[in-house]
Amino acid sequence: MNQQRKAVALISGGLDSLLSARVVMEQGVHVEGINFFTGFCVEGHTHAIRKRERARPKRNNALWTAEQLGIKLHIIDIIEEYKDVLLHPRYGYGAHLNPCLDCKIFMVKKAAEWIEKNEFDFIVTGEVVGQRPMSQRKDTMPVVAQESGAEDLLLRPLCARNLPMTKPEREGWIDRSKLHDFSGRTRKPQIELAEKFGITDFAQPAGGCCFLTDEQYSSKLSDLWKYRGERRYDFDDIMLLKVGRHIRPASNYKLIIAREEGEVNFLQGYKKEYLSIKTISHMGPLALIDGKPSEEQVLEAAAIVARFSKGKMEDRVEVEITRQGGEVQHLLIKPLKPQEMKPEWML
Repeated sequence: MNQQRKAVALISGGLDSLLSARVVMEQGVHVEGINFFTGFCVEGHTHAIRKRERARPKRNNALWTAEQLGIKLHIIDIIEEYKDVLLHPRYGYGAHLNPCLDCKIFMVKKAAEWIEKNEFDFIVTGEVVGQRPMSQRKDTMPVVAQESGAEDLLLRPLCARNLPMTKPEREGWIDRSKLHDFSGRTRKPQIELAEKFGITDFAQPAGGCCFLTDEQYSSKLSDLWKYRGERRYDFDDIMLLKVGRHIRPASNYKLIIAREEGEVNFLQGYKKEYLSIKTISHMGPLALIDGKPSEEQVLEAAAIVARFSKGKMEDRVEVEITRQGGEVQHLLIKPLKPQEMKPEWML
């Protein structure tokens, strides 16, 4: 008797992973999704708190994709395991702090372990030959299959006809002629296939949701490691690096200054863990101090915060300084002048 085959699809939330799963489902294969949470793909969080992102959907794109496909999605937290991938990538980084090839190998390896444990037959990914400069080249795609241990159980439906035949194709679980031969960075074939399937709403590509591909974010993470004196991070670090204006006036401390109401609300949740400063006499931002500033530097930080308030042109601005232990201090501070703000402070 013919047995219905089962595949797990790596679901990032982008169009490619959505289409890949759909192409396989069209052939009668039972598909479930898997999404690995590294902590760095937190775009929904950013879109939710930033006013300028208000027009963008407030959703987890991986969950949304699974809903559109009508499949079960397994979200697996790999934050701790992923640290070794980020801190010690065998194949190095991309343009910023993105260990793309090591990342892909790691995730496919985790998927290979998952299908063995859950008695699924093969793995589906949305990779396209030539689309990414590190992990999706013709010479690196075999590396992913080999080093992950997935070997020929790894199927890439969007570009399969450009690659050697896999076990699902050889065994007749999948009809190779119904797979695709997409290649390169153009999105036109994917858009056309989406239209064919009636898919009109999907997340845009541009590096996916990984903040490690972002120059500014990577710069802040490098700064964190440099002044912390070691390459380590936790989840709160990941989140705070994406929020606010980061200013480092000295090596022993930096300011995280909210840029709008949503960020003020978010930073409020960290007031017990960090020394915080906010303006009282004039509308202005909330700021956290990360580090161990001297008392003189706390006053310097307060002058910087006052500079970003509505009282920046006044002689004095009243600020409220709250220590980690809850002690509150009110001071009149002279806002820092524009020419006193050093460009190298801005991260």
